[in-house]
Parts: sequence; structure tokens; C-alpha cells
Amino acid sequence: MQSWRRKSLWLALSASWLLILLRVFPVLRLAEPARRQAGGPQGWPRWLDAELLQSFSQPGELLEYGPQAPRGGRCYREACFDASRCRGGSLKVFVYSAVGPISETPRKVLTSIEGSRYHTASAAEACLLVLVLSPDTPAGECHPALPQWDGGKNHLVLSLHPTPCLRIFQLGQAMVAEASPTVDTFRPGFDVALPLLPEAHPLRGGALGQLQQHSPLPGVALIAVAEERGGWRLARTNFSACPWDGRCEQDHGPKQTHPRATLPNATFCLIPGHSPDALHFLQALQAGCIPVLLSPRWELPFSEVIDWTKAAIVADERLPLQVLAALQEMPLTRVLALRQQAQFLWDAYFSSIEKVIHTTLEIIQDRISGASAHPSLLWNSPPGALLALSTFSTSPSDFPFYHLQQGSRPLGRFSALIWVGAPGQPPLKLIQAVAGAQHCAQILVLWSSKKPPPPRWPETAVPLTVLDGHRKRTKFCVMREGRGTTLLSQASDRFLPHSAIDTDAILSLDAHSSLSTSEVDFAFTVWQSFPERMVGFLTWSHFWDEAQGGWGYTGERTNEFSMVLTSAAFYHRYYHTLFTHSLPKALRTLADESPPCVDVLMNFLVAAVTKLPPIKVPYGPWHQEARPPPLAPGGPRFRAEPQPAAQDCLNQMAAGFGHMPLVSSRLRLDPVLFKDPVSVLRKKYRSLEKP
Repeated sequence: MQSWRRKSLWLALSASWLLILLRVFPVLRLAEPARRQAGGPQGWPRWLDAELLQSFSQPGELLEYGPQAPRGGRCYREACFDASRCRGGSLKVFVYSAVGPISETPRKVLTSIEGSRYHTASAAEACLLVLVLSPDTPAGECHPALPQWDGGKNHLVLSLHPTPCLRIFQLGQAMVAEASPTVDTFRPGFDVALPLLPEAHPLRGGALGQLQQHSPLPGVALIAVAEERGGWRLARTNFSACPWDGRCEQDHGPKQTHPRATLPNATFCLIPGHSPDALHFLQALQAGCIPVLLSPRWELPFSEVIDWTKAAIVADERLPLQVLAALQEMPLTRVLALRQQAQFLWDAYFSSIEKVIHTTLEIIQDRISGASAHPSLLWNSPPGALLALSTFSTSPSDFPFYHLQQGSRPLGRFSALIWVGAPGQPPLKLIQAVAGAQHCAQILVLWSSKKPPPPRWPETAVPLTVLDGHRKRTKFCVMREGRGTTLLSQASDRFLPHSAIDTDAILSLDAHSSLSTSEVDFAFTVWQSFPERMVGFLTWSHFWDEAQGGWGYTGERTNEFSMVLTSAAFYHRYYHTLFTHSLPKALRTLADESPPCVDVLMNFLVAAVTKLPPIKVPYGPWHQEARPPPLAPGGPRFRAEPQPAAQDCLNQMAAGFGHMPLVSSRLRLDPVLFKDPVSVLRKKYRSLEKP
């Protein structure tokens, strides 16, 4: 009898614990992204506890989840896309001209494609042909006559906003890039899911993320709920209410946000799963608010490459109490990781129309490349796949910004690239100083001067190679404080990805630069610890000029700086590839036409990629001071008559990037015992302190 009672008591306790676990266990872990298979639609997410969730639903509630007929039949990548048209595995994109009047967003799309490195003006050599649908297109004009249509093969029909044309368009074998497609009509591995963008989304640059709090703090709202009117409402987390369901007992308290507020100020953002709510999803990413998707009925944007489990949460709207309990009990470290990843994804892929379009094209390029495409780490880690070109490498350890994450270090040698652009004597003294550096592997002289190079060069302990830098050059006349006129030739050819460079580190030098061996050795040691940054000797600083209403710069010696001159600077060779293949054509043209802009453009590029400032190292005062070319009036002691193109260089580049990427800093790294009143014999870099 006692044995039976003990068994009954044990069963009762077990049942009680089971009920407790079912109530408070974080149900957010019960959902995971479905495995993608090209050839058929699959819902997202796939619930692991489908049998359990059925019991929480009334008959007929799940009918809206029923599958719909997918578009285009059983079309998939191998059957409906001819990769043989992509010569050498390279994606070339031709975009059809707009038919009739179009709205602002389709016009921005056309501009983004035409400004990308994929664009070609010839439909015959194109691997992909893009048709942009406008939401303003009348239903009778949804089928334009396209001579290259061929049943839609190798075509992409692109629509950033809902349009009636997409419902009646005869797609055939064409791919579809659509904003927030439903999970039942989306074809994984063939179509591309786009974000639903607001009408006023910027063409390039875009607003920065608004993350201010990295974890829940006293006085900061825990949950914001998306409202149908487009705003956000802060909700209480008491267990007597589910804030997104009108059938639950409501106790929201006073509204703490205005209905017109566009960005929430909370830790978690509850977003219903209907397609019109997809716009709230993008707002949550920008605000650094963790999106909590309640049974989403649409395909998440760029789900083919983005791991959304690192930035968003998928929950079941039919289990409100468990969802709220799980959000409250989430560890702060997990909250921080989710918020930071949401901010990274916003900045890398969603903050502008240009990034959305380039991400779409990069996904299609990865499909064509196959095994040589970006690995998942490059898509889901800063700075993102758009800035980690697969044409350079597919290994994260080859890029400057993944060394710390991979636990690796760049190779312990550097290549000195000396640019000779103006007529004058060969930089023999500079070559000898650099060749004596401990870690110098080779010296490359890029000869771009009209004067022929000398037939003989000095003997050095490292290989010395002379590269022909002759390209079409534009002369630029500069007036410098009564010193006369100096002719500068085009300097952007120094940033070409020269195949002769066989080290990760590049020491960029001008023929007129003056450095000692100790300065080179120490600067390289600093760069090895910061391989993603530029490490230089001479600095500039940018500022906002209220009187002129634009950006200016100064070369005055101050504690604060934001740029280093590439006439004497270390950086990773990958930035040559980015400079040549990633920058917009307009910016490269500006650098070609205005040589003083080249220094600024390289600093803009590195700052935009890393979100970090350069690093300054000591530069001896006995060297001849190199003043920067007059881009704009820089200070009370620097007066010049700059050329119009050079004067507005910073402003044109800020407009080209869509924002000002430069970051100011006061960090300067000096060697140990530098300037300390001790014996010079105790110092490693003795020549840095010449009397």
C-alpha cells in the first residue's frame, strides 16, 4: 500500500513539474528556420512542436496557414537559369529602361544598378537582365515588349513595393525579387526576398542605427508593439494580458509613444506576422530593437544568406504568456548579441536602396560562383559580404577585418610601394632607408613620371622592381603660398591591385617622402596589431564649416585627426581591390580628375569599411614638413586659392558615400620609453629621437 502511495506521489510531482516547464520554458526555442531546398516552397519557420500547438487552436484557426500555389510552377535555378551566359562565372547585369513615367523609388533602383560594378550597357553580353516594376504602372502596361525575354530565362523581375503588375505578370522562367513575399509563393534558391522599404528610403548612405542601450536598464521599456497605424506602443509585461491579441485582457497603461513615431525605444519589438507589418521589421532593425516575429507569413529578407537566428526571434502568437516569460528571462549577454547583430545587418544591407540592390546582385553572383562564393561568416559578420569581395578571396583569414575573429595574424613582412609621379630625381635615399627595415620583403617603384626611369638602381638587400605606372593622366595646377606652380600627375594608379605585391601589408610612399628605418620598423609593428586600419605619420582633420555650410579640412598640427596621408602610411593590400572594384564610378572619376582627392578617398573608404579612425605614429620634426594640397581653406595660417574641384572634394565624396564616414581620434602610439629622460642605449628605436 505504501509503495502504491509513493508511486502516486512521484507521478503527481512529475506531472506538476511538467506543467511548470510547459508554462515558463522559453518557447522561442521551439522554432528554427526550415532547411532550404530549391524546387519547392516551404514554410518559415518549421515548428518542432506542431502536435502540441494544434491543441491550443480552435477548429478553423489554422486555415490561413494553408499553402498557396507557387508561382512559375516547379522552376528552380538549374532549370530556369542558363549559367553558361555568365562568361568566366562573372555576373553582368543589363537593366531595361523604364517604360513611361516612373516613381522615385524605381528611378533610384535604376541608378543603383547602373552605378554597380555588375552593370553592362549591352544586353547581348549580359548574364542577367533586370526588369524593374513600378507600383504606378497601369495594369494595361504590365507586359512590355522585350525582345530578349525568351520566356523569362535569365531575367529578374524586381519590385521594391507591392504592385498589381506582379500578380498578373506572366513570369515564365524569370526570377522574382519582391518585397516581403509570402512563404508559400516564394521559391527558395531561385527568388530573392527583399525588405519592404518606406517610400522615402535614401538612395545611398542611409541613416545610422539608433542603438543607445545595449541591454535592459531601469527606465527603459522592455517591449514595444507594432500598431496598424504605423507607429509603436510600449506595453507592460504583466501576465494578465497579451499585448498583440484583442481577445486577451487588455491592460496596456498609458501610451508612451506617439502614433507617428517611426522608431521604437525598447529592447524587444513585437511584430505581427502579416505582410503589411514587414515595414515594422526594418524599423526595429534600425532602432536596435530585437524583432520578435509572431508567426510570420512572409519570407524574411535575404534569408538565403542571412542567419536571422542571430538577430531576430521567431515566436508563436498563440502562446502569449510563454513568449512574455521567455523575453523577461533572456540573459543579458544574449540580448546584447542580438541587438548588435541587428544593427550590423541594418547598416550592411538595409540602410539604403543601393545596399539592397547590391545585396540582391551579390546573392545571384554567389549562386553562379558556387563553391567560390561567400561563406556564411562573411555574410553574417562585419563588415559584411558587400565589402568582402569574393574575387579577392573566400577565406576570412585573407581579409584585414577577420584576423581577430579567426585568431590569426597577418604575415610578418611588408611591401614598400613608392609612387613617382612628378619629374625629379629617383628617391634613392628613401629606398635605402626602407630597404634597411627589419620586415621589408620587397620594394616596388611605380614610375608614373613623364621622365624615363634611370637605367640603374642602387643595390638593396631586398628585391627592387620598377612598375610601369603610365596611364592617361590629368594635370592639375596647384598654387601654394607664393611658392609657384607645381604640376601633379594622376596618383590613383598607386591603388590598383598590382599583382607584384605579394604581402598583406603595403607601405605606401611618395618619392618626396622622408622616413628613417626606425620609423618604418615601429609603424609596421603597430600595423600588425591593427591590420584593418591605416597607420600613418602625417595627419589631417576634417570639420564642419558653418560659414560655408559644408565640410572642410585642416593640415594643422593638432591633437585630433581623422585622416592620414597615403604618402607615408601602412594598410592592407585588400584596400587596393576595394578601391578599384567597389567604389562608385563617379568617385573614381573624381579622384582621376582631381589628384588631391585621392588621399581623401582612400581614407573615406577605410573608414566606411571599419567604422574606425586611423592610427598616428611619431614622425620626426627634422623631416621636411609636407603640407597637404589645398582642398579647402584649412586654418588661419593656411591660405590658398584652391581649384573648384579640389575645394569641394570632401563634400563631393560625402555626397557620394551618402554620409560622412570619417571618424576623429586622438590616439597616437609611441614606442616604450619614447621621450623618457633615460639613456638612449635603453631604447629600441633610438633614431626616433634625433637631437
